[in-house]
Amino acid sequence: MIIIHAHFQINPEKEAAFLEEMQALVAASRNEDGNVSYDLMKATDADHTYTMVEIWKDQAAVEAHNTSSHFTSFAGRAPEYMAAPLDVQVYAGEKVER
Repeated sequence: MIIIHAHFQINPEKEAAFLEEMQALVAASRNEDGNVSYDLMKATDADHTYTMVEIWKDQAAVEAHNTSSHFTSFAGRAPEYMAAPLDVQVYAGEKVER
């Protein structure tokens, strides 16, 4: 599995537009083949700060997502929402069964 954490610091004046845009991105991304989960989390200790937590079956699924029309459309508009550079962290992981 590939786990991605994309950290967003959003311009307060653009936050409502960012959240509206994210609703469509999340819905479309969750329907992609190879998507395990795709969730936007709001920080509890910092204003206007969010993390997209993505889990993908494999690297091929990530690559397909990164070239999807809904993702490339969002990526093209993302800078207008940002108050700081995007911080993306990518991890390889496996589910631990208990």
